[in-house]
Amino acid sequence: MVPMRRNWIAPILLGGAVLLAACTDPNEQVEEAVKDINIIDNANLNNLMLTASDPDEAVNYFKRAVASNPERIDLLRGLAQSQVRAGNYREAVNVWEVVIAHPQTETADSVDFADALIRQGDWKRAEEVLDGIPPTHETFKRYRLEAMIADGNKEWSKADSFYETAVGLTTTPSGALNNWGYSKLTRGDYAEAEKLFGEALKYDPGMFTAKNNFVMARGLQRNYTLPVVSMTQTERAMLLDTLARAAVKLGDVETAKTLFKQAIDTHPQHFDAAVSSLRALEQG
Repeated sequence: MVPMRRNWIAPILLGGAVLLAACTDPNEQVEEAVKDINIIDNANLNNLMLTASDPDEAVNYFKRAVASNPERIDLLRGLAQSQVRAGNYREAVNVWEVVIAHPQTETADSVDFADALIRQGDWKRAEEVLDGIPPTHETFKRYRLEAMIADGNKEWSKADSFYETAVGLTTTPSGALNNWGYSKLTRGDYAEAEKLFGEALKYDPGMFTAKNNFVMARGLQRNYTLPVVSMTQTERAMLLDTLARAAVKLGDVETAKTLFKQAIDTHPQHFDAAVSSLRALEQG
């Protein structure tokens, strides 16, 4: 019976040895846990700086972070994105160039690089960057940029196709619909533009740019009534002013005078632009 007892004792002792080996350095375990928490906290802070903080504050934060960790691509991305938010497009382009040359760069980085180039006004280079992106990378941002470039090149069929694809890839297409509508407006397709601006407002009823474009599209069809959309008193005055300007463009001077007067009466404060336009019309 004694040997059997020894056989039982041996694995128990062996298991205890393993447990002891795993717990020999509790400080090391604590340090690893703290390290993991710090990584999570830093990631959360980076996201917070990119979304909620003041743009210039975010730029300074990521500049300091990149100075301490120049090889961290997530920090480089953060710096580039914060530069775009701050309107520093030239600086953003410079950082995106570093990002896309990084060994850990991703296809989405090239899309963001093209976006920064467009904001800087370098449309040709942006088009070259987008042309180098594989067609399998199908994202809303990629196709929205493709549509904008096709617009600039007056490649209308391509622009419409890209806009349609982009709208289908997002749950918040108001901006893309507004851009698409503006594209139709510049082509003189006022009815289709009106339709697209109306769709944009269904997704974002407070988007004043879409409201203004919507009214302009109606006015250019000699429809001088405001659409049934939510608007403040100030917005109503501004939209009446837009209708009046459309009437002037079409030579409907008397209608324009009436609309300018309505805009002046509606505005809760002095509406200098409408007053000046009305005075100019009345003086011939």
